Amino acid sequence: MDVALVTVGDELLAGDTENTNATWLARQITERGATVARMLTIPDDRALIARWVGDFSGEFDAVIVTGGLGDTPDDVTLEAVADAFGREMAVQDEVRERVAAKARRYREQNPERYETHDFDLNLEETAALPVGARPLLTEASFNPGCVVENVYVFPGFPEELRVMFDSVAEEFGGEAVSDAVATATPEGALKGVLDGVRDEFDVAVGSYPARGGTPGRVKVTGTDPEEVERALDWVDERVADPE
Repeated sequence: MDVALVTVGDELLAGDTENTNATWLARQITERGATVARMLTIPDDRALIARWVGDFSGEFDAVIVTGGLGDTPDDVTLEAVADAFGREMAVQDEVRERVAAKARRYREQNPERYETHDFDLNLEETAALPVGARPLLTEASFNPGCVVENVYVFPGFPEELRVMFDSVAEEFGGEAVSDAVATATPEGALKGVLDGVRDEFDVAVGSYPARGGTPGRVKVTGTDPEEVERALDWVDERVADPE
């Protein structure tokens, strides 16, 4: 299963917010045996989001889009996903009821904010999703996410994203397995080993330099666990053991 990740937000491109979502999602997907084939960060630009979502949807098994699900003018992700598939936005009864119930609970728990008009909700806008979307509703997030064909749309707040991803995590999987060999061999001296293991075995390989007292690693990935194990043994025989 090949997956593309699209993180949306001007704040990510400006460096105002660290893109921890992409790292977390990549780890989750890889641990489930799928492969992150693309990772893209783009601004809150409706046309640009629609273009890349449409392209990636046709190219990969699944696309995950995070960010831009709020109620401010720059939150255009859902509309952009609808554009990518030529769909309108509409409100499903289930979603409207769920959002309305959460709004009532919020008003009851925060009466002072409601009375000072700090909480001004347009229910029809907040509950709208692309026509035909499968809603993703969790207690952690106010705004709904959704699935449109093979595109999964999640909120940008890390805590909300993680809960929503967990609700559909079983839909991401594959046969890829990975393991690594620790080594003291400098990364610049590993070219022969990296080229050789690719030639000898049907695997992908990557090297990671030593950092902060942690030894370097050579990581091997493939779909046949026995082939991966043989490749790891081959690499281990050709690199220096960490002290």
